[in-house]
Amino acid sequence: AFTARPVAAAVQGGMGPMSGQQQQLQQHQMQHVQQQQHLQQPPTQHLQQPMAGSTGGSLGPPSVGVRPVGLQGGPISSTALSTSAGAGTAGAGMPNGLPGAPRPAIGHHSTSQLQPGLPAASTAQRPLQQHPHPQGFPQQQNQVLQQYQQPGPMQQQQHLHLHQMHQQQQQHQAAPQAAQPPQRPGMAAPFSQAAVNGVLQPLQGGPSAHMRPTAPGFMPASAPGPPMMPPRPPVPGLMPGGVAPGPGTVQASALPGPLAPMQPGGLPPPPGAFSGPAAALPPLPGAGFPGTGPVGMPGPPPGVTAGYDAYAGQKLVEQFEALTVSSGPSAMPTDAYAYPHPAGLERAVARSPQQPYHPGNCSSDNMRPTVMGVPASTALRMRWHLPLGVVVRPMADEACGRTVPIIPLGSQGIVRCRRCRTYMNPFCSWVDGGRRFKCNVCGMMNEVPVEYFSTLDGSGGRRDVLERPELSCGTVEWVAPQEYMVRPPMPPVYFFCIDVSQAAYACGLVEVVCNTIKACLDKLPGDERTLVGFLTYDSSLHFYNIKPTLSAPQVLVVGEVADPFLPLPDDLLVNLKDSRPVIEALLEALPHSYSNTATSNDCAMGPALQAAFLVLGHVGGKLLLFQAGLPSLGPGTLKPSRDNLNLYNTDKEPTLRVPEDPFFKSFAGEASSRQITLDIFLGTNGYADLASLSHISKYTCGQVYHYPGFHAPRDGMKLSAELQRNLTRPTAWEAVMRIRCSRGLKISSFHGHFFNRSTDLLALPTCDPDKVFGVQISHEETLVSGPVAYVQCALLYTNSNGERRIRVHTMMLPVLSELSELYRACDGAAIACLLAKLGVEKSHTAKLDDSRQALLGKLSLSLKEYRLLHSAHVRTPGALIYPSTLKYLPVYLLGLIKATPLK
Repeated sequence: AFTARPVAAAVQGGMGPMSGQQQQLQQHQMQHVQQQQHLQQPPTQHLQQPMAGSTGGSLGPPSVGVRPVGLQGGPISSTALSTSAGAGTAGAGMPNGLPGAPRPAIGHHSTSQLQPGLPAASTAQRPLQQHPHPQGFPQQQNQVLQQYQQPGPMQQQQHLHLHQMHQQQQQHQAAPQAAQPPQRPGMAAPFSQAAVNGVLQPLQGGPSAHMRPTAPGFMPASAPGPPMMPPRPPVPGLMPGGVAPGPGTVQASALPGPLAPMQPGGLPPPPGAFSGPAAALPPLPGAGFPGTGPVGMPGPPPGVTAGYDAYAGQKLVEQFEALTVSSGPSAMPTDAYAYPHPAGLERAVARSPQQPYHPGNCSSDNMRPTVMGVPASTALRMRWHLPLGVVVRPMADEACGRTVPIIPLGSQGIVRCRRCRTYMNPFCSWVDGGRRFKCNVCGMMNEVPVEYFSTLDGSGGRRDVLERPELSCGTVEWVAPQEYMVRPPMPPVYFFCIDVSQAAYACGLVEVVCNTIKACLDKLPGDERTLVGFLTYDSSLHFYNIKPTLSAPQVLVVGEVADPFLPLPDDLLVNLKDSRPVIEALLEALPHSYSNTATSNDCAMGPALQAAFLVLGHVGGKLLLFQAGLPSLGPGTLKPSRDNLNLYNTDKEPTLRVPEDPFFKSFAGEASSRQITLDIFLGTNGYADLASLSHISKYTCGQVYHYPGFHAPRDGMKLSAELQRNLTRPTAWEAVMRIRCSRGLKISSFHGHFFNRSTDLLALPTCDPDKVFGVQISHEETLVSGPVAYVQCALLYTNSNGERRIRVHTMMLPVLSELSELYRACDGAAIACLLAKLGVEKSHTAKLDDSRQALLGKLSLSLKEYRLLHSAHVRTPGALIYPSTLKYLPVYLLGLIKATPLK
């Protein structure tokens, strides 16, 4: 037990021993406490003051928590509390011991409910002298108490908890008291269930009945402890205690009515606390003991005062417990379902492109830039962390149902720039009365052919601009002359290689394929020029003679798979119209021809591809391969043991996504040179080794269709629909594509399925509306001259009718000099498309996790750069600031990194 002494003695005489008069005063005060406990009257007033030594004064050693001698439960009167409230004050009226500064008022409340017969008065208006004091209360204490009439923010929260404890204590006193076991000095009293809720309430009869309530896990207020630091002065713009408002925090000044009590350190009250009238409740016994920090937090160690924050631990815990997800200090809690989702009408808006910069631009379906503009310098390009390029879809007009204007071949030929070979477009300018034109891409002056001459109007434009589509339309198609052909235009050719092993019949692949091909014979493009052929294989190769002179198809079996050859070199490709009856008979017989005799799961896919190459090598065409298992015979054999799960997340992981056998890449190069495209329909049950098989389609502008564990009742409809689309869509044959851009820019990389013959020439054996290519643009010079830049795409191909055409798409883009303009002009859907191609290609040389992190890194850097464009007072803490043009890009990337190629 510790000895209490009057405030006046502590102020006048420091921390010296108590005199006889002081001891008599203390005994009188103890008697008064017992009388109040007997009458069960709440205390009339309360005083709390920071303990001695915490203000930096020199009044002796720090005091500890005061407990009156001989008290066994019950509340403590205001007189007993006041005896230690002012001990060790470092100069009255001066916070932190600084002379001349008024000391803040701390912890004084009163209500009319405490003493019957007293008039009601507010705490701020009632003078201290109106409160009745016990007989013998020193006059010096009255003077000291007048300095602390106003409650501080630290004590308001403590009074609220004490008031709750006092109410529960009165309930316990009214109920019959159970016998409590004796407590040894220094032991904590047993606590009731209120301790579970964060308020430690001692049971009646314990030695700690006057204990100050503390948070669970902290030291009780009555235990000895280091001195408490005084409260900090408030800083404008911050919460009390110098803590900035966190995300989701509501400023107290924005709320109507009385302010909620604040915890020590200027933090909000804990959950369950309330504001309003409770702020004016009187202090309860046992809350004015010095020697502990707020809510049980200890003060600084002895001798440590400068730079020590006694509230740091509590503030950290309370801020962590109050964390919420929001977009700003005054925002409501976020709801994930309230965010916009790219579905329905919003999906169409999210996928819509930017408005064209010039009405003469081609459609965004043909060429869609990631940014409707070009950075003016390399320095600005370095700050743009997202891809800068164009998504090219040269055959999109057929899919959209648009008719492309055709420019007939005249005597003047095709008008082009002599230096950069740019085709005539709406953005060329005319000089010298229309006798010369200036190339919009390279700026060279070119002579106008006599047959192409036209006079100019007052604005410098040609008078025949409406008569020539190439001068007003962004997409046109030129009829190619003879010099654009290296051989006569090829006919549409379809050659089918079908797996007829036991696995293919068991899953129903053969029947679905044959029925779909038979249903599409009338829809194949080319009319009378279309050629078809068939080859089946298991452990051997089966060629079919389907000449129109035969009444039924003939099968020719070649068992030599190591070095395949053609038994009938000239009769394996036939005209569809002439051999239609024989072809239908073959398709009706194939689903049942090998169903009873197929006993082996061996698959000679590699030899079948070599044989098909011998059939198509002289003409080219489309090769469709239907596979139901891994190749196990001849060249291109694949092993299921290659799927080694132990290699994932290691440096050897990229080897799982490159061809194991060089046969596939070499075959793809040879097929591309012969204008052969390979489309693979793969329905394997188990490991398929798509990394090896897909390389053939990649370099021949083909496509891979994968059906894991193909089962006809489940996957047959999907296979039939995709095969029908593949056979009946418009197709460009033996095509090449080249993309040009303005001076100062260059095409840095191409992404897609093609074979790159030179730096800017792509070989496309076939091309259709479903083929999309990605192009990245970089700066060739430090600055881009001129206010605009141009990009032109030219596709030279043969249509299904045997005509050689040149389809030209031209686009004008503005040159932008500000980063904010780039963000306003960007296209989130086009960026996501190009990022998907970049991520898949990176996975061939890096781990999947590195590929995913690379995509997320680009997004994070771009959003960070955009956030820095806004000043600090606009940037809300915890809010995601993004441009409206990139609203759905995080959603697109989230779906991309969860997709099968990157998962």
